Amino acid sequence: MKTLRILPDLFKEARLAMLANWGRSMLSMIGIAVGIAAVMTVDTVSTGGKAFVMQELETFGLKSVWVYRAHSSKDPHRRIRAGTGINNSDLIALQGDCCPSVSLISPVVNPRGPAPVVQAGNRYNNAQVIGVNVDYLAINNDQLRIGRGLREVEIRNRRPVAVIGETVASDLFPGMPNPLGRTLRISGREYQVVGVLRSKSRDLLASIGSAGGDVNNRILVSYPLIQTLNGNSDVNYLQVEATSVEAAEAAAAQLKGVLSRRYQGVFEYQSETLASYIKTTDNILGGVTIIGIIAASSALIVGAIGVAGIMSTAVAERTREIGIRAAIGAHRSHIMVQFIVESVLICLIGGLAGLAVGMLIGVVLDIFTGFPLFPGMLGISIALFVSILVGLVAGYVPARRAAQMKPVDALRDA
Repeated sequence: MKTLRILPDLFKEARLAMLANWGRSMLSMIGIAVGIAAVMTVDTVSTGGKAFVMQELETFGLKSVWVYRAHSSKDPHRRIRAGTGINNSDLIALQGDCCPSVSLISPVVNPRGPAPVVQAGNRYNNAQVIGVNVDYLAINNDQLRIGRGLREVEIRNRRPVAVIGETVASDLFPGMPNPLGRTLRISGREYQVVGVLRSKSRDLLASIGSAGGDVNNRILVSYPLIQTLNGNSDVNYLQVEATSVEAAEAAAAQLKGVLSRRYQGVFEYQSETLASYIKTTDNILGGVTIIGIIAASSALIVGAIGVAGIMSTAVAERTREIGIRAAIGAHRSHIMVQFIVESVLICLIGGLAGLAVGMLIGVVLDIFTGFPLFPGMLGISIALFVSILVGLVAGYVPARRAAQMKPVDALRDA
């Protein structure tokens, strides 16, 4: 309790000691500031990078699940049946109460044969044509820039209407911000544009080949219409929204279970969930962050060694002061705390400076890269905690040596 009462006086003495040797103290602070700034920069880049990747993954729908037939079989003697293994009757069955972890479900049907020719007048485009239902936009986290999505009556009656992506709109209708009501041709058949999707960015995923093509170069039409053109009722795959990210694997298992039972194991099914990609991303970025912080911490270790050296010098220079304090009755713990407080204050000021520099680096990188590079509260808290911890560790040995000095020896050696 007595130590706590004299703590303000100890901080005052530590401040005066730092000012008396301001050049030495400043160098120690710079060493700590560089280490903290390096750690903060790594944390900032990691946090911002994760947010950027998550932003792109959200364009797939965070709760998305994909279920499709597995065309490869483990049994080499097994006869492979034709077909996608999913049709309209399966879709009706799955839309019931069989899968409690499923919130929304949409079939995805692709045109058979060569890629369809998309044109409007004398302009052409190589868009991906997809047959879907009314729930697809919500599942895939698609937003409309103008217009509307497909309606249930249009899907049921196979009406030739289409929702197009921004790339399609700019290719086929250049200089026309509102192409609603215009017509385009897909393999010679006319479709009326009823909506334009808001542009999505998957630049980072595209750079590593994981974006699945230009997400803005799509045309969404009624899935029964594509089935009619294909001449069957097959569904290429199901895209589903789970009730939550955590329920994605359960939703996939329920869907595959129902399909397997319906076909009595004739077809095998596979599934993918965005939750698994999120987990993989977290693991990779988490590992990179840890490695980066360990590497950046080397600068902090150098700074801590510098503080320990400075405090050792301070103890040697103030031997007479220590002897006088001990002679007039100062407790060893008070002498020890005095030097530890000075060490902590140096590291804390250096840590705050490093924190400011690290945040400034994040702002500069944000300006030049456009990434949301800002440190999280956890990173800031850890930086301050580490600063204090380094001060305690770096000051402990010199402070302990000062506290163990005998008054007579200290006064004689002064």
